[in-house]
Amino acid sequence: MTASDATTGAPVCSGCGVRLQTESPDKPGYVPEQALGREDAICRRCFRIRHYNDVTHVAVDQDDFLRMLSGIAGTDSLVVHIVDLFDFEGSVISGLQRFVGNNPVLLVVNKIDLLPKSTNWNRIRNWVQRQAKQLGLKPAGIVLCSAAKRTGFDRVIEAIQSLRDSRDIYVVGATNVGKSTLINRLIRDYSDLDRELTVSRYPGTTLDQIRIPLDDGRFIIDTPGIVYPHRLTEAVPRGVLQRLLPEKPLKPLVYQLNERQTLFFGALARFDFVRGEPQSFTLYVSPSLYVHRTKLERADEVYAEHKGELLAPPNADELDAIAPWTRHSLRIPPGSRTDISISGLGWIRANSPAGAFVEVYAPKGVHVILREAMI
Repeated sequence: MTASDATTGAPVCSGCGVRLQTESPDKPGYVPEQALGREDAICRRCFRIRHYNDVTHVAVDQDDFLRMLSGIAGTDSLVVHIVDLFDFEGSVISGLQRFVGNNPVLLVVNKIDLLPKSTNWNRIRNWVQRQAKQLGLKPAGIVLCSAAKRTGFDRVIEAIQSLRDSRDIYVVGATNVGKSTLINRLIRDYSDLDRELTVSRYPGTTLDQIRIPLDDGRFIIDTPGIVYPHRLTEAVPRGVLQRLLPEKPLKPLVYQLNERQTLFFGALARFDFVRGEPQSFTLYVSPSLYVHRTKLERADEVYAEHKGELLAPPNADELDAIAPWTRHSLRIPPGSRTDISISGLGWIRANSPAGAFVEVYAPKGVHVILREAMI
């Protein structure tokens, strides 16, 4: 039997939750008429993601996202906010407390498998707690996990059970934080349903609320991923995502730099060590990204001659799809433990207590910030 909307009874896609329709192939929810009556029917977009790792872009009104979140405040629910440890600040939903009212928030920090195995997890949890407070979050609990590796998944279930108190569970998060992957684990372990949500690397895979029944008559409600244009993952062509999003533990790259040296991250971003004592910087980025070192006085020339070729990704055909760079001038205070975070790309740890003046170039709109060092 095809899944249906709990309110209207209309058929919905089992993969992304959007209402199915047979009239307009270029709109969300399209399915050929002969496939509409199939058990757990999925829309053409989900079909192509699952079978061909291909996706057709469809527009979803941003006002619908805000309305959906605002509606949570009027419910009696547990809100599970999933964030990406690789892009913590970029994946936190701004103003979430305002949207959810008095409902408790469980902060689930996903993708811990990307950090080195020697990481001190108590320190990471304390770091998350401090960062969440700075960003205005007041979580009732914090759990570190990896949905992909199932690390910490039992702790997520235990935290949900202790905080839920027989309420519905709303799962919220930005795109590409692993939200659907985590919910698929819940479906397999705690539901009789055979279907799974559509999971892909592409932003905005879940297009509408998906209600997953629980044994006690309540529901897990999966909401669409919020698209934040300040993340580099939203600012690059889809072909670049595979090299931007790491799948294996990060291998920190340490560069000993003198002042007036430059590091290029393909043609996606640039880091200039403008002034300061000779010191080391540790890079936490996808191993698929090419890092190139040069002198600052040659940086503009190197970029002009080699972007899209030596400096890639993106390749030459994809360069025009990326916004022009904006320069961010930053002062690393002496005696601080500081990361330079480029949302969606990763971060650069300044290892010396001497301080430094640096500049970062990234596509316009992408957030570049200084923060307390994670590691």
